[in-house]
Amino acid sequence: MTGFSAQWLALREPADHRARDIALQSIVIHDLERLARMRAGPLKLVDLGSGSGSNLRALAPLLPENQHWTLVDYDPALLEAARAACILWADQVVSNDDSLKLIKNNKHITIHFRCEDLSSNIEAVLAEPADLITAAAFFDLVAEQWLERFCGLLSTPLYTVLTYNGIEHWTPAEPSDAAILKAFHAHQQTDKGFGAAAGPTAAGVMEKLLRMRGFAVSNASSPWLLDSKDRSLIEQLATGSAGAVRDTGLVSRENVEAWQRSRCQATTCEIGHTDLYARPRQF
Repeated sequence: MTGFSAQWLALREPADHRARDIALQSIVIHDLERLARMRAGPLKLVDLGSGSGSNLRALAPLLPENQHWTLVDYDPALLEAARAACILWADQVVSNDDSLKLIKNNKHITIHFRCEDLSSNIEAVLAEPADLITAAAFFDLVAEQWLERFCGLLSTPLYTVLTYNGIEHWTPAEPSDAAILKAFHAHQQTDKGFGAAAGPTAAGVMEKLLRMRGFAVSNASSPWLLDSKDRSLIEQLATGSAGAVRDTGLVSRENVEAWQRSRCQATTCEIGHTDLYARPRQF
């Protein structure tokens, strides 16, 4: 799977956290609180493509007191970065061995770090007991065939946030915006380690597949809304997007470079994402 640096993930984390749709997130939290009241033991959450643990840090402080998280990623360096970031984030570290145990906002959180190739071993991951499968900024990287496989296996509630949906608005407008975005989408649908990626179509494909399997599915928009306070993120986003477009060869190098220079100075930027919550009918 194509990797991301811990530095990029740290840069985007504040924008990711504020972009989440609060109403949909509240439904997830309500359901997990109800589940925690019904039985003993910790809530079990599995975070796919967990990177440096941003999804846990956004959600865990809002959940019931006793939680067990499994962070699953292909990159052992990112799992180590997740461990380090969670230690810094914690109010108290209880133990730090195979599983990290910490306290944050009076929540008792155990974190297991699992290095796994999700392109080939998703069956093994989903076979483990879980109350919720979750992911952030992950499913647009996988192939539609993999999504079919994943949705066919899923029997647990799924909460996924920040799936790129292809909507972008930069200001001020540039004549080359449409051509750049079209080329960027072509790059998004190249192989990221799972086959040709679903890219901007991923959330819609997942919703259709899960509804066909009898899941109740809700979705909500969760765009990045960036302005002058996010200058570093805008610059990195423009640079990364331009690099992806350059790789496609679909736009002249001169036009890509001009677009990049302009977009590094953009006044505002909206990058569209979709959050999705899917529950089995009996949940």
